[in-house]
Amino acid sequence: MALGYTRSPWATRYVVVAGGGGGGGYGGGGAGGYRSNVVGADSGGGASAESALSLMAGVYSLVVGAGGAGAIAGVNGSDSIFSTVTSIGGGGGGAGASGSSVGGSGGAGGEYSTTGSTGTSNQGFAGGHAGGGGGLGGGGGGAGAIGGNNAAGGAGVASSISGSAVTRAGGGGPGRFSLAGGAGGAGGGGNGGQMGSGSSAGGVNTGGGGGGAGISGSSGGAGGSGVVIFTLPVQAIATFSGGVTQTSATVGVNKVYTVTATSTDSETVTIS
Repeated sequence: MALGYTRSPWATRYVVVAGGGGGGGYGGGGAGGYRSNVVGADSGGGASAESALSLMAGVYSLVVGAGGAGAIAGVNGSDSIFSTVTSIGGGGGGAGASGSSVGGSGGAGGEYSTTGSTGTSNQGFAGGHAGGGGGLGGGGGGAGAIGGNNAAGGAGVASSISGSAVTRAGGGGPGRFSLAGGAGGAGGGGNGGQMGSGSSAGGVNTGGGGGGAGISGSSGGAGGSGVVIFTLPVQAIATFSGGVTQTSATVGVNKVYTVTATSTDSETVTIS
């Protein structure tokens, strides 16, 4: 009698990073929320790796969040989704005395001692506070560290899920009026600008926050788009809906799928 063979459930590891928040007139944007269950690596916000995920054969939701627009008050990034895992978009950076926004990691204070916003538990850290006077923003929160008070954006988190260590989800750097803008956090955080020019966007597919502009009437840099990375055993088959842009590579006994774009909020992956 032939032995029965069950193809599922498949043990799955993932890194799910949301879109980063846009930088504001001064405050850097917060990084997109960062969730991971890769053994031996951290998740966002100082959390340990999440629980194992086992997927049966079936159809699962798949969304890569877009980065938020840079604006006078930065716009939050969009959420990324893989199966039951949702990472929250990064918070937009503040401008002048206007507040920043809560997100996966929080946006930074805009100016005049405004405080940074909080991040989401187990996904990212808070944004930094603005300087005590005019013309000094705060650094956006990163997945791995709090944004600096009138200092660099918070650092992201590294993962070797794809075979080599890559850091993602750094916070955007602060804009400054009379001084050079501050650096973005490691992991795709955009640099802050000076006097309304020179701010940069968060890194594409890192979930990095956008840099602050350096003047309250100017727009900061856009947040970077997110990414969804997951593994399946090589014998599993993953089929993606038509709006998904993805690549795959074999690492040991697993195939690693890196999804860098989706065209709608209703894209899917079918696993068999």
